Amino acid sequence: MDHYEEAANNFLELSSQQRLQIIFRLLEKKSKVTSMAKELDATVQEVHRNFARLEDGGFITKDPDGYYALTTYGKTICSQIPSIIFLSQNRKYFEDHNFGDIPPKFIMRIGQLANSTHIKGVAKMLELWKSIYKNANKYIYEILTEIPLDVIEPKVKRIEKGVKFNYILSESTVIPQGRKKLLQKLNFGQLIEKGLVERRMRKTIQVVVVLNEKEACVSFPNIEGEPEITEMFYSADSMFHEWCLDYFRYCWYESETFQENKLKE
Repeated sequence: MDHYEEAANNFLELSSQQRLQIIFRLLEKKSKVTSMAKELDATVQEVHRNFARLEDGGFITKDPDGYYALTTYGKTICSQIPSIIFLSQNRKYFEDHNFGDIPPKFIMRIGQLANSTHIKGVAKMLELWKSIYKNANKYIYEILTEIPLDVIEPKVKRIEKGVKFNYILSESTVIPQGRKKLLQKLNFGQLIEKGLVERRMRKTIQVVVVLNEKEACVSFPNIEGEPEITEMFYSADSMFHEWCLDYFRYCWYESETFQENKLKE
């Protein structure tokens, strides 16, 4: 049996809604067949049959007291399934989007984005960003290719309260007219001097990220590799936030010195 056949057999064992429910319930706590049947509102016979299949497949094991728990193999499989769930839930989205220049190590962790909400529409996006700014108590991190004028002031208000602001722009970032005057009016330069604002620059940006210490949103480029902010994924889930934060940090250390003269209104 080659490794493809083995993998196919594993997929076959997991190709059941109830068996998936069982392993994720067992991820939370061990259980007996009768208790699991009550939780799933299913017959004992049906659940017992699926427990047997999962045990034969090496996903679960039974202790002397009759409790079932996940094996190391089963736990690891559970950590991989969210990637399939995320991609399945958003199959339509990825018909005209891709992951752009994201390193493979982040694509391998894409299941961390499974517990999220798909937001559509520029107006909704801007309101979401403003909400993230408003909720920030420690920091605001951003990777942007556009800077809408009406999000600048809400952000500066939080920075004035001591919230750290780090952002990365691309050399081709869309800069609205009036940005420089507004930044001068809001004394943005003083915030930079105080160390509350740090800026970096990348030649190109395809993935947009906005986050504070509790919540985050991310958008992927269209199929041509162009960034967009008309659709994003948002969540306050800790795993989702971790993915966005790690990606921001990766981009931050891969970025170069910020050069204002490369931006054009």
